[in-house]
Order: sequence, then C-alpha cells, then structure tokens
Amino acid sequence: MIAAQDLHTEFQFPQEAESQLSSDTDLEDPDGKNAKTGKGLAARKGKKALGDKAKGGGAGRLPGLGRVNGHHQENGMENMTLFEVVKMGKSATQSVVDDWIEAYKQERDIALLDLINFFIQCSGCKGAVSGEMFRHMQNSEIIRKMTEEFDEDSGEYPLTLSGPQWKKFRISFCDFIAVLVRQCQYSIIYDEYMMDTVISLLTGLSDSQVRAFRHTSTLAAMKLMTALVNVALNLSINMDNTQRQYEAERNKVVAKRANDRLELLLQKRKELQENQDEIENMMNAIFKGVFVHRYRDAIAEIRAICIEEIGVWMKLYSDAFLNDSYLKYVGWTMHDKQGEVRLKCLTALQGLFYNRELGARLELFTSRFKDRIVSMTLDKEYDVAVQAIKLLTLVLHSDEVLTAEDCESVYHLVYSAHRPIAVSAGEFLFKKLFSHQSPEEEGLPRRGRQSLNGSLIKTTVFFFLESELHEHGAYLVDSLWECASELLKDWETMISLLLDEPVPGEEALTDRQETALVELMLCAIRQACECHPPVGRGTGKRVLTAKEKKTQLDDRTRITEMFAVALPLLLAKYCVDIDKVTNLLQIPKYFDLDIYTTGRLEKHLDALLRQIWEVQDKHTDTEVLEACSTTYHYLCNEEFTIFNRVDIARSQLLDELVDKFNRLLEDFLQEGEEPDEDDAYQVLSTLKKISAFHNAHDLSKWDLFTCNYRLLNTGLQNGDMPEQIVIHAMQCTHYIILWHLAKVSDGSSLKYYNDYGDIIKETMSKTRQIDKVQCAKTLILSLQALFNEMLSDLGFNVDRSSSAFCGIKELARRFSLTFGLDQLKTREAIAMLHKDGIEFAFKEPSPQGEGSPPLNLAFLDILSEFSSKLIRQDKKTVHMYLERFMTFQMALQREDCWLPLISYRNSLQVGGDDDTMSVISGISSRGSTIRSKKSKPAASSKRKLPEGDSSDAVWVNREQNVQTPVMMHSPHLTSTVLRDPKKMRPEDSYTAAYTMPTEQHPHQPTVCEKTLCPNACLYVFLSRRGSGLMEDDEEPIVEDVMMSSEDRLEDINEGMDFDTMDIDLPASKNRRERTELKPDYFDPSSIMDDSVRIFHFL
Repeated sequence: MIAAQDLHTEFQFPQEAESQLSSDTDLEDPDGKNAKTGKGLAARKGKKALGDKAKGGGAGRLPGLGRVNGHHQENGMENMTLFEVVKMGKSATQSVVDDWIEAYKQERDIALLDLINFFIQCSGCKGAVSGEMFRHMQNSEIIRKMTEEFDEDSGEYPLTLSGPQWKKFRISFCDFIAVLVRQCQYSIIYDEYMMDTVISLLTGLSDSQVRAFRHTSTLAAMKLMTALVNVALNLSINMDNTQRQYEAERNKVVAKRANDRLELLLQKRKELQENQDEIENMMNAIFKGVFVHRYRDAIAEIRAICIEEIGVWMKLYSDAFLNDSYLKYVGWTMHDKQGEVRLKCLTALQGLFYNRELGARLELFTSRFKDRIVSMTLDKEYDVAVQAIKLLTLVLHSDEVLTAEDCESVYHLVYSAHRPIAVSAGEFLFKKLFSHQSPEEEGLPRRGRQSLNGSLIKTTVFFFLESELHEHGAYLVDSLWECASELLKDWETMISLLLDEPVPGEEALTDRQETALVELMLCAIRQACECHPPVGRGTGKRVLTAKEKKTQLDDRTRITEMFAVALPLLLAKYCVDIDKVTNLLQIPKYFDLDIYTTGRLEKHLDALLRQIWEVQDKHTDTEVLEACSTTYHYLCNEEFTIFNRVDIARSQLLDELVDKFNRLLEDFLQEGEEPDEDDAYQVLSTLKKISAFHNAHDLSKWDLFTCNYRLLNTGLQNGDMPEQIVIHAMQCTHYIILWHLAKVSDGSSLKYYNDYGDIIKETMSKTRQIDKVQCAKTLILSLQALFNEMLSDLGFNVDRSSSAFCGIKELARRFSLTFGLDQLKTREAIAMLHKDGIEFAFKEPSPQGEGSPPLNLAFLDILSEFSSKLIRQDKKTVHMYLERFMTFQMALQREDCWLPLISYRNSLQVGGDDDTMSVISGISSRGSTIRSKKSKPAASSKRKLPEGDSSDAVWVNREQNVQTPVMMHSPHLTSTVLRDPKKMRPEDSYTAAYTMPTEQHPHQPTVCEKTLCPNACLYVFLSRRGSGLMEDDEEPIVEDVMMSSEDRLEDINEGMDFDTMDIDLPASKNRRERTELKPDYFDPSSIMDDSVRIFHFL
C-alpha cells in the first residue's frame, strides 16, 4: 500500500481557512460496499476473480445506467469505449463520469479496467488491458506489454495531434479527471482501491521510456493532483468550520450544552481528519512518484505541465504548498533551456505575486531567485522577457525588494525595438516612478504647472535625459502610452511648463530640459493623431476600431484648438533655438485645419504665419528652413478655406526672397569687383532658403533658372565661386528641372498609363484577391516565358548585364512589390512561387555537358527579387528545397556562371535565424552582459516573426535534405546585450552531424565526420553555452529517463533540504525495471549531444 506512516508528515494541512463549503452531489454507496475498512490506501485491486463478466477484457454487461457491454450508450451509440466518448465530446463530462461511477458501484473491477484502458488509449496505444492481464500481471508487466504493442512507426499521439478535435480532446481529458475526483470525493476515493490503482498505474506510465505514455500519464497525474488539492482544501475548510462549531457548543453553559451535538461534531471532525490523512497520502504519492521525476523530464512539454500545475497548487492551497520546499522547483526550472518552460515558471509566479498577501510570504524565494528573474528580462525569447518584466512589476508591491540597479536594468528596455517588451517596461517604469504620491502632492490641482501631472511630466523629462538615448523620444512615449496616455495627453500642462514663469521656490527647467520636453510633446501629439507605433516598432498601420477612431478625432480636435493658440507663442519664445523650433514647426501637420474657420481662430493663423516668417528670416539652418517649407506646404491645401490666406502669405514671403536674391546677385556678379565674404554669405543664405522652399513648392513663375544659370556660368568661367554657393545653386536648378518634368508628366506622357495602366493594376489586384497562389503562379510563369524568349533571342550564354535580362529582373522587382508588406497573408503564395522558380532553374541540363550550370540557372537571379517577401522560417524551408536540386560540386563552385546560384542562396540566408548573438537566458544580470549606462546600445534587429512550423510546406521532404558547405554570414544582433566573446565559440551557431553506431546506447551519440548521405546523419544544434546552462548551485532541469530512481531523487540544492522518500507500492504493482523496456522511439531528444544533455549528478 501507499505508505501512510512514511508520507503522512509531508503535508500538514492548517485549519485556518475561512469560507463555506459548497454542497456537492454525494454519491455514497447505498449498500456500504465501498465503505472504508481501515486507515490508508490499503486494499489493492486484489486477487479476487473478476468472474465471468470480466472475461474478454472487461466486455461483460454492466447493470450501470447508460452503459452497454462495459461501454457508454447515448443516442444509440453502443460499444463505444470511454476514450471514444471523451474524444467525440458528444456527452457532457458530468454524465460520462456519473455513468462510470454507477458501473463502479456494481462491478468495480470491470469499471476500473475500463478506466485503465481509457488512460492507455489516450496515450495512443492500440493495445488494451484484458481481464486476464489485470488479474494476474503486475504493473510493470502490463506496461511492458502495452509498450510492445505501441505503433513504433508513428511519433504522434492524441496530445500532440493538431486540429480542433484534438485540442478539444485535451480539454475534455483534463475535465474528465477533475470531474471524476469531484464526484467521488465523498465516497469512492476513500475506498482504498480505486485511487490506489489509478495512482500506481499513472506512476508507472509516467516512468515509461515511451514518450506518449510518459506525457499522457504525467498530464493525467498532475490534473489528478490538482483535483485532490481542491478536495483537501474543502476538507480543511470543513474541519475548521466543525472545530468552530464544537468550540462554540462546548463554551455554552452546562444547562444549554447539547452533549449529543458535541459527540456528533467530534465524530465528524475525526472522520474529516481521517479523510484528510487519506488525501495527504494520495498527494504525496503523486508528488513523489510523478512530479519529482517529471519536472526534470527530457521533454520540455512535460516539464512545462509540472511547473504549470505546481503553480496552481500553490495559488489554490497556499497554506500547504506556498513554502520553500515547493517554490524551489519553480526557481530551479527558471534556468530551463526551453523558453516554454521558463515561461510557465514566470506565469506561475505572477499568480502568486498578484495576491499581495501571498507575495509577502515569498521574501526568501525572492531574495534567492531575484537576480535570475531580473536577468530573464533580457531573455532571447521575447515572450519570456515580457513575462519577466510583468513579474518584476508585481514584485514592486513589496518594498525594497528590487535595488536601484535591478530597476535600471528594466528601465532601458523602454527603448527596445520589440514593442511588447517596451510596453511592459513602460508599465514597470510608470509604477515605479509615477505611482507613488507623497502626502504634499495629494492636494495639488489636476492641470497646470503646479499640478501633479506637472511634477510627473518633469520626472519623465528627467528620465529621458538621464537615459542618454535622446533620439528615441518616440520610443519612450510609445512605451508609456498604454499606461500613461492621460499624462502624455496633458498638453495644457506641457504648454504651461514651457510658457509660464516658475512660481517663487520652484526650480525652472533648464534649456536642455525644455528641449527634451518639446520633443516628448511632439512625440505624444504624433502618437495621438497617428495611432500606431513609431517606425521600427510595429508591422505597420492597423485598422482602428470605432472607439479608437472617435478618440483619435477628439484628440486631434483638442490638439488643434490648444496649439493653434499656443504655437505662435512658443515659436516667439524659442525663435532662435534650432532644435525647439524644428520640432515645434512639425506640430501643424497634425492640425484639423477646418477648426481655424469653425473655431474662428483666423487671427491665431495669422500669428502663426508671422512667426514662420520670423523663423525663416533668422535661420539659415537647412533643417529649420525645410521645416518652414513643409509647414507652408501642409497649410496650403486647396481643400480648406484658409488656403487663400496662407497662399498670400507664402507668395509674399517668396517675393521677398526672390527679390532679395536678384538684388544680391547683381551686386555679387558685378564686373571688376571681387565679392567680399559678407556678400557671399548673404547670397548663400538667401539661396539656401529658396532651395528649401523650392523642394516642396513650385516656384516656376519666379523664373529662378536664369539667375541660377548666371551664377553657375560665372563660377565656371572665373573658377573662384565658393563651393557652398555652387552646391545650392545646382540643387535649386535640380528642383527647377524636376518641377518642369512633373508638369510634363501630368500631360500626354501619362496618357497611356492613365488609359491602360490602372486597368492592368486593377486586374492584378482582383486576381490576387481571388486566389493568391494562382496569381503567384501566373507571375512566375510570365517571367519564365520572358526568360525563354530571351534565351531564344540571345542564345544559351546569358549576359546578366544585358538590357533584356535587366528588364526581366526589374519586372520581377515590380511584381514583388504587388505582394504588399503583410508577409503572413502572402506566405503560401510566395513559397509556391519560389518552388516553381527553383524547379524551372534546374529543369534543363546544360547543353555544354556535365560540370556546367543548368541552362536556366540565371533565372535564380531573377527569383531572388522575391526572397525579401519570405518570412524567416520559410527562407530555411526554401533553402532546404533548393539543396535537393544541388550536387556537392555545385555548392563548391565560385565561377561567374554560378553567381546566380550563389546570390540566390545568400538571399535566403541573409537575416537567418542565427541566435548566436542573442541574449543567453541563463546569463545573470550581474555579469558583463548589461551595457554601461553611457555606452551606445547595440543596434536592435527587427522583430522576429513567430517561429512557425514549416512542415506545412509539403513539397519539401526533410528527410532527404543535407547541409552542404556554404559561406556563413555574420549573424545579426537581436538584442541590446552582447555576449561575452570568451564564452562564444565560432562553431556555436553551426550545425553538427552525428551518427549513432549500432554498438552504442542511443543515448550516447558520438561525433563523426559530416557526410552527405541523407539517411546517415542527424543534425542537432549544439548548446551555445555547453554546461553553463544553469548556475553552478542550481538544480539540473532535465534528467535522462534512463537514470535510476535512486540517482534521480538526489537533491543537491544548498540550503533547501527536502527529504524525498521512496514510495512503497504494493508488490503486485511494483514499477518495472527500465532496462527491460524498449528505447523511446517517439522522443527525438533521447539522442542528444553531450553539450546539450543534462548531466547525471552524484
């Protein structure tokens, strides 16, 4: 039996819970057949004969309701197993469980055999446990028999199958176990038979070498444990309520005391305590027999299941589980090499820290693993980094847990190019710096310079300046937008801080701080009006909801009304400041220009135009002048009624500039006089202003070509013209020519395009909407037809510099642009296009014989124009498909005739998924990985697309692919943190080939020479850090499933002794010896390199 006397002390359930127990259906046995007969789980399934009804694998007729021949019957569905019923999902879980309970009460052995086969079939095993096997064979023998009947040719089983049906099956499977325990919690689970058998079976299966058995039974055992935790919690609440009732009755005076009630309460408390002892034994058996082994399993998904469920236990029943004996498993697993497992650790901890009462009990854990959590904010898996930041945000509730250094390591992530990370860091920054109000701040007004927002805006400016990343103001605003949009939209306070004089005792903003505030104000205006992240942080514009559109319009109206009045004042105050004026002049392009008329703000428009004239008059800086020109261009919109007013002001300004330029030019070009420096400066400054305006405005009516020609001609003849004057004169002449060409283009030259070009474009657009794949096939077929025509005209020796070839390549480039920016929508079409193109390139052999490139190989150069439309993982797939057509000699060729192949392969490898420069999740934030505050951040790469499974590209046979020698490109940086070069090896990011000699154990591969035989090598990725995956004092995460039980139960973590006991199961169901079972044919990680394998420890 499960040793109650050994495991009883493991769980000590406190009697402190305060809540009411909801009444559940009590399925007591009316005949008392299944009543308890003793303490613990003593009775095994027993040796009593199953009788005639049990023969034939439990197929006897059961008198239970709704079941025929041992199977569920509903709506005419007969002879269906429990597995089939749960898989179909046509019956409510409650009714399925009720039917099974009724069958169990009548013939428990047959019903239990049905349940055993349910777990076997859920693992994907085609075999079944017969009544004879159940009666005479031990657990280890049954599991070995089922292993032999497993389908070794398929690595799939229900929990790994895709599709909506199997996703629902997983949910139904878990619900079945939870409902089964809930319905049996008042009678059957205490009969010392059913739970003992199920736990023993699941423990044995979870130790199987077959992945399917191990995965399915671990999930079942963990869900069973969660259900038992709920039962234990209910028992604890009941015991607490009973104890209070007993104390209340006993404290009554003797005359009013009911002795019978006291005896009943004592008896009830005794029964509850016995039940609690039973549940303790069950939970200890599952925890020691399954969890302690499987949380270090070789399969990441199994490890993730264990960590997810222990988080549920600690949250549900914190009095029993929220202690260091269980928390340490979560802490150790945060060093797991797989991101999905680390992610489960963080989400489990978030559930605990979210409750502040529970968070206060995590002080020891936090002090022990805080550094690890902080380092995970730089995890190479974006999802893990996001959840780590969110966890630290919850940790902020605990005072003085995070040091200033810890916080600073999160602060700089607001400038990350990956928006979810930046937004999470922004929330952390907001709660750390802005959420705490001092008592003197509580009575401050809501708006204005002296408001609370005024203080917070100053804090934002100080942070922006201290971060020393001034060019990333838009990133900072975007990071804070979701949590602090109300603050960032308080433009009234920002204007007050810039225009109003400080009150006595208030420290005024410095010039540098005012410049930063103007920049942040502009970024907030842009974010409110455009409603999408800045460039480099996002996949493009998204469709706004009706609510978002209304908010956008309201914000734009507020901006216009507020800054139409304030902007002229700001320009007047900062007229001579280049940085401030340049940013302020960008604000009008976000105005709703109709408001100037509807709001009767024309006088403020006149004031703005006067200030723009003042700005251009005082500045010669190109950036400021172009900002003035752009502002005039936006305001001169014929759709708005203010056009005439602005056009007149613009014409007056340009008249003055041209007249001044002509006058200065006459003096400057006078014969016999050498111009002085002052004259040259005046001519240059005026010419710069004219050039800046000519860039955005058509100045043809001022006939600037003549004067510029005179200027350039004089300089050409005399050779003494200042260089800057020549440059701007040529630039102005360039704009004159461009405006003239634009006028010509608007005429007859576009006639044919206007008549037919739109028709063709619309036809292609409609074709693409109907069927993207067929449209892509049509495009590649057109290019192939043009290529064949070129070959027939020019011969076999293709000149890739010829006009015909360049024309086809240009057409391919234009075709690629028609697929747009959303790579996921066109993924299948682009992949099919590359497939057809590759096949065409290798279709015809070389007419010059063996050793020469295929006839159409140059077509790969054209095909490379579409490589940029492939998402990252599809580039790998296409590259593998390309290699199917290549020979070893082709990969080594470097002659010019092979350049199309080389360039095409390079186009598939650029931006590849090389993680060698990514942040290693195990590196602590205390090391040299975190950059200095004053160091320049490394360039951040674009956001990675989700690593999808490219197996859906069925036209690639992965088993036939081999890695040919190629020239590897330098990996792109994917993080702002650089790895220590001493810990990197040049071969870290390459792929190594291994073979498995027949005389060796499959778990001990040896490195062999790379071979080109497709079926003779297995590619595995080397660990980037070798044995350095975890910190030296941490518990290893994954154990070899071939390890002995004694070795695996060794606990080496310092300072946290957890005496793990062996479970003494009955002799009839002892766990089988692993050496007798077959290798795990379904576990790809069972063959691992020594640098990846987790070690056996002493």
